[in-house]
Amino acid sequence: MPTYVYQVITDDGSEGETFEAFQKMSDPPLTKHPETGQPVRRVIQPPIIPGRWSEHGTRKMLSNDNLDRIGFTKYERAGDGRYEKKAGKGPRTIHPGP
Repeated sequence: MPTYVYQVITDDGSEGETFEAFQKMSDPPLTKHPETGQPVRRVIQPPIIPGRWSEHGTRKMLSNDNLDRIGFTKYERAGDGRYEKKAGKGPRTIHPGP
């Protein structure tokens, strides 16, 4: 079921809090807040389209496998100032000097 965003219309006509509601596409839009009974309006939201610069696309580009494939080396903090290699070439661990 889709998630719709609604906004409370306050007595003075200004915009109030927003909330989400799970509804079938065939259900009519809400006119009142389900808990308080205040008037509400549906807020149009942009569609979520996965692509290169979406959260999913960014995660994929920064994955260890992809970084290794394109020649980058990635280290992650392992504790006590040490870093462990997760992708690429280089020493298995890096730790601070003396």
